[in-house]
Amino acid sequence: MAAERDFDVVVFGATGITGRQVCAYLAEQCAQTGARWAPAARDPAKCRQVLAGVGCDAPETIVAELGDPASLAAMAARTRVVLNLVGPYTRYGRPVIEACVSNGAHYMDLTGEIPFARQMIDAYDARAAQAGVKVVEVSGFEALPPDVAVMLASETARERFGEGLADADLHVTTQGPPGVPRPSDMLSGGTLQSLAAAAGSENASAVTDPAALLTDPVRAEEVRRRSPITVAPRRDNGAVIAPMAPAAFINPAVIHRTAALTGVEPFRYREGFALPGGTASLPLRFAAAGMLSGMQAAVAAAARARPSVRQRVGAALGKVLPGSGYGPSGERLEQWSWKMVLTAETAGGQKVRVDVDADGHPGYLATARMLGEAGLMLAEPGLTPDRSGCLTPATALGTGALDRFERARMRFSVAA
Repeated sequence: MAAERDFDVVVFGATGITGRQVCAYLAEQCAQTGARWAPAARDPAKCRQVLAGVGCDAPETIVAELGDPASLAAMAARTRVVLNLVGPYTRYGRPVIEACVSNGAHYMDLTGEIPFARQMIDAYDARAAQAGVKVVEVSGFEALPPDVAVMLASETARERFGEGLADADLHVTTQGPPGVPRPSDMLSGGTLQSLAAAAGSENASAVTDPAALLTDPVRAEEVRRRSPITVAPRRDNGAVIAPMAPAAFINPAVIHRTAALTGVEPFRYREGFALPGGTASLPLRFAAAGMLSGMQAAVAAAARARPSVRQRVGAALGKVLPGSGYGPSGERLEQWSWKMVLTAETAGGQKVRVDVDADGHPGYLATARMLGEAGLMLAEPGLTPDRSGCLTPATALGTGALDRFERARMRFSVAA
């Protein structure tokens, strides 16, 4: 990559709900550190107006749009890292990745569209590796924190016990704003549109495959055998475990690719939202978990349908689901906190626990902060591992500088 660029980080798609929060975070951090950032948008005047609404005054706005490859290339050539917030990525992501790989800029996005991520591995892994570029997808709440937590547990087990992991279970708990929850509190229009795009994609069968991002067919079969994805509710230490939202099919594929890229033997990975409570609330908690399970089972069934059916379902969902701009109001973003607890066990029975706790709405504010910080980390020479190609968040960032995420109000800790 070129040593000198005008900017360290550029945010493409700065005017969306998450994009403007990424910009606000970068403006705050860069003012303290001297790093250089800029938003990129089709309409600079509109971009400046939107960002002013979150108290963000960018030094420059880069003009770039999806329909103009030359503008994307010019954007990528001016920065070390491009953070792409324009989805659904199945429809809009490839031109930005092409511009980054061709012009020597690292790339990160927030896609949860696993079929698209696999397509990009097949198309760009070798080219990106040759160019020294990191192409890093699925880098928000899905799947950066769980991916890094599992890598941290795996490294700890090797260092302390000389053994790899056999099992890893991740439970997530959230604490939302007081009062009655709102439908827009949980899932954004962009996330819902991404699910629709994934369900209708050409290789939608990859949606439910824990080995979707693996290129070794032998290892892929072993992962499918050891670590199938299930969405049925279950109990664990008194809590009801519901499937992960927005989908149980995102994190496993990323985590198993991390293991493959780092030479770790396949292991069983499970995850879910923990719904704690007493005996009296058990039927209600199981009902809530069952509703989430039913919705995700329907998505899985659609992904396995024949192509003509998948395309109709994806198109129909895209029309009826909320679009970009649907999401929580600003004052509710700060009133969230969440925690991940990863309990891992080695083949010899040794246990490792990793805790992740964070402030801010997981899918919006916390995601924006962690993505912004990850972009700054990638832009800093020598801070992250010397790897390139189509990477996962954990393989791109490593575990050596996790204290940097404390600036993003996300904290990792290990116990064994």
